[in-house]
Amino acid sequence: MGLLLPILLGFLAALIGGLYILGVFRQRRPGEPPLDKGLIPWLGHVLEFRRNTFKFLQRMKQKHGDVFTVQLGGFYITFLQDPLSFGALVKESREKLDFIEFAQHLVRRVFGYSPIENDHQILQMSSNKHLKGDGLEVMTQAMMKNLQNLMLHNIGSAADQRTWMEDGLFMYSYNIVFRAGYLSLYGNEPHKSEGNEDKAKQKDRAESDALFREFRKYDQLFPNLAYGVLTPRERLEVKSLLRFFWNTLSVQKVRTKDNISRWIWDIQQTKQELGMTESMITRYMFVLLWASQGNTGPSAFWLLLFLMKHPEAMTAVKEEVDNVLKEFGQQVKCDGPLINLTREMLMKTPILDSAVEETLRLTAAPLLTRAVLQDMTVKMADGREYFIRKGDRMAVFPYIAHIDPEIHPDPHSFRYDRFLNPDGSKKTDFYKAGKKMKYYSMPWGAGVSMCPGRFFATNELKQFAFLMLVYFEFELKNPDEKIPEIDYRRWGFGSMQPDRDVQFRYRLRY
Repeated sequence: MGLLLPILLGFLAALIGGLYILGVFRQRRPGEPPLDKGLIPWLGHVLEFRRNTFKFLQRMKQKHGDVFTVQLGGFYITFLQDPLSFGALVKESREKLDFIEFAQHLVRRVFGYSPIENDHQILQMSSNKHLKGDGLEVMTQAMMKNLQNLMLHNIGSAADQRTWMEDGLFMYSYNIVFRAGYLSLYGNEPHKSEGNEDKAKQKDRAESDALFREFRKYDQLFPNLAYGVLTPRERLEVKSLLRFFWNTLSVQKVRTKDNISRWIWDIQQTKQELGMTESMITRYMFVLLWASQGNTGPSAFWLLLFLMKHPEAMTAVKEEVDNVLKEFGQQVKCDGPLINLTREMLMKTPILDSAVEETLRLTAAPLLTRAVLQDMTVKMADGREYFIRKGDRMAVFPYIAHIDPEIHPDPHSFRYDRFLNPDGSKKTDFYKAGKKMKYYSMPWGAGVSMCPGRFFATNELKQFAFLMLVYFEFELKNPDEKIPEIDYRRWGFGSMQPDRDVQFRYRLRY
């Protein structure tokens, strides 16, 4: 009996400790948001959340109101569902709410990359220098040349330029935008190594297409990878794909290219100077590829689809881009030089800008998450206050504002001019409960987690659409086919993807 008692006490202590870790004993304290732990210890609501994040958050809001704490895979996350109160998360100091800790945890698990202390600052500084202002002008020109190579390389060589070609709109858009973006950032094949410019461009087309095919495999596994629910077979596939990208994007291989972007070059140099190993820098190159090119292609698909589904929008945008060409003295001719879209030209397209913003409102659904570093109180727009515990997380799902009928009337419809004032200027005045909204649309996130490459990404999207509109006729193969549903597995990861592709056909206009 003397030996049995310590064993029983040890077992009981371990059991209680395990139950504590699983969250069985957590209770709502006075002043805290409503707590919903779910029925499964530790996992909580993670299965329902992963299955359809938007529907789950809607259900929780109906049950608990617009502030609540739920258990998801061992974490307690407080969601703010009142769009007027988004600033409570976005504006809070880094001493209390930190995005970086959450982001670092994700890139370790998903990309095998171990961040250094000032990773985020390095990315922000380099992005501000090379993906905005004068740096953006250089990137816009690089993107233009690569889009011309991918989309227009066979002009004048085909026997019948007017032949219709068919493809899936999603795969076509994603393929072209991804490859052009990749080549613009990571460089082109040197002409000398291939003997002449045409062969170098041909190699760029072939290698970027092969890279996209592998990226698409990884992209389809990404939701399960991020949630840590891969099957054994999928885990093996991810490992194989990561080895492929680490080889393709190795520091040594990238540095053999011409026209490497200053963004990539400076980040490589800075990390090297700070003592990061070459293999880890290589892993970061894949992080940057996914972050910079994983969302723009899907957005391009939705933009073209919405334009084809709304003839009035197509007419308005097409007239605008034709007028911009005329204003800058350029013209599309079958035997003439290719048009050159400059950053200055892209700044004169308010109708296209509105159509892009409306597309992102309907199809971009990031989840903004912060780690709670100290006990704190959150104050809502209506004066309510809630106590949030250290070690928890806080989150905002901006999509709820995107489809709020009080902020955006008829929110599920595509209105190409929703973000235009009657005088043609950009509309920024949106209201809820009589109060002007600051966060009426947040496709790029907000605060410290706002996408640092959003200006370059927007230009990529606009350049692709511009070239499609001026060089090609294109139409849906089945015009009466319903717009596809979104793939609900991707809620929270940025631009949504369709649950199926849509067939279209296209041909050169001239």
